[in-house]
Amino acid sequence: MQAFTRIEGLAAVLMHDNIDTDVIIASRDITSPSRVGFADKLFGPWRYLGPGGAENPSFVLNRAPWRHANILIAGSNFGCGSSREMAVWALQQFGIRCVIAPSFGAIFRDNCVRNSLLPLALPAAQVAALANRAVAAEPAGLTLAVDLQSCTLMTDDGFSLEFEFAAHERQMMLAGLDAIDLTWQRRQQIDAFEAADRIARPWIWGH
Repeated sequence: MQAFTRIEGLAAVLMHDNIDTDVIIASRDITSPSRVGFADKLFGPWRYLGPGGAENPSFVLNRAPWRHANILIAGSNFGCGSSREMAVWALQQFGIRCVIAPSFGAIFRDNCVRNSLLPLALPAAQVAALANRAVAAEPAGLTLAVDLQSCTLMTDDGFSLEFEFAAHERQMMLAGLDAIDLTWQRRQQIDAFEAADRIARPWIWGH
C-alpha cells in the first residue's frame, strides 16, 4: 500500500456526529467489486440533490476551495455502521488522506489503516478548536500539515499539537506495509519454525 509519512493541505469541516458508512458511500452506489470509480459517489446522499441529481451547492465538498481538500475534520463516531471498505476507497479517490475526529467506527478505522488513510483521533475539544479555526479561515480555508513521523499537527496560522498513534499501525503506514507484508518480514523465523516442526510432528505435514 502507499506509504503515509506527511501530508499538507486544505481541511474541510463536516462536524456531524455518527456519520455512517452508508452516507460516506451509499449501498445503491456500490455496483461493482472494483476498487475504482467511487470518488464521484462520496457522500452521495448529501452531495447531490437526489440520486443522479445536480450537486448540492451548500455541501462543503462542492464548494471552492474545499473541492480540493485532502483532510476532513468531522464529528465523533465517524465511519460507524456497516463494514464496507468502499467507504475508505471513496474518501481516498476523492483525495482525502486524513480524517480527524474524536472517535471512529472500529471496522472503518481498521480499514483506513489498511488503505493508508490516517484516522486521527483527537480529544473533542481539540477537534472543535481545529474546526473553529477552519471556519474562521474562510473563504481561503485552513491548511494543515499532519506528520506521522513526528506525530505532530500544525496549522498555517500557528497552531500545533502532538498526537499519539498505535506503534504497530504507525509502522505499517510509514513503511507502506499491510499486515501480510509485516508478517513476511519474519519469513526466516517462519521457515525455521516450519522446518523444526516437520521433524517434531511429521504427521501434521503429511507426505
